[in-house]
Amino acid sequence: MKTVRTSLLSLVVLAVLLSAVVPRLQAEDLDDCQRRVAHADHELHEAIQRHGRHSRQANHERRELHNAREHCWRERHQWWEEHERRWHKEHDWDEHDHD
Repeated sequence: MKTVRTSLLSLVVLAVLLSAVVPRLQAEDLDDCQRRVAHADHELHEAIQRHGRHSRQANHERRELHNAREHCWRERHQWWEEHERRWHKEHDWDEHDHD
């Protein structure tokens, strides 16, 4: 009987710990996605300013922005729009939104 009670108590404690940890991990994932997209967006703007819209450098940064958005989509099924400062829940970004 004591073993059953100990097991139940352990399960309750584990459930409480998990309920506290999982939302924090999800928030960290969202923050990481947001940072990746914001950084890639900034780098694209810098490349356009320095080298021109259709430069090799700008095209590279467009691919980086695409990859950052895809990463968030694969991981979270949403992506961050830096200009609007909001999350999108549709896979609806425009590959040429900075042209």
